[in-house]
Amino acid sequence: MKTAAMILIAVTAITAVCFEGFAQAPPGIPEINQGKNMMAQNFRALSSAVLVLGAIFGLFGGLRIYNNWQLGRRNIDQEVAGWFGACIFLSILGIFLSVLFNVPAH
Repeated sequence: MKTAAMILIAVTAITAVCFEGFAQAPPGIPEINQGKNMMAQNFRALSSAVLVLGAIFGLFGGLRIYNNWQLGRRNIDQEVAGWFGACIFLSILGIFLSVLFNVPAH
């Protein structure tokens, strides 16, 4: 009985040692790292483009609000709050996505 248990333990240990190499190197790790690097490069470029577009649309919104104010429309509070909220959302979204995808901010 003790010899059968010893043989079972020895076979289990040998099997574990043989399959340890497969567990340490799963397939596709280099491809995942390459994709991560490509995503980081594209993320930086796209985040810069989105911030530039946000600045252009922010200027457009500011001019629109200024025009409405000069025309005498005094109910512009909602429009100001909407544009301000959009600017805050755009800024926070970039930070959130960089943290989510583990891309350092520039």
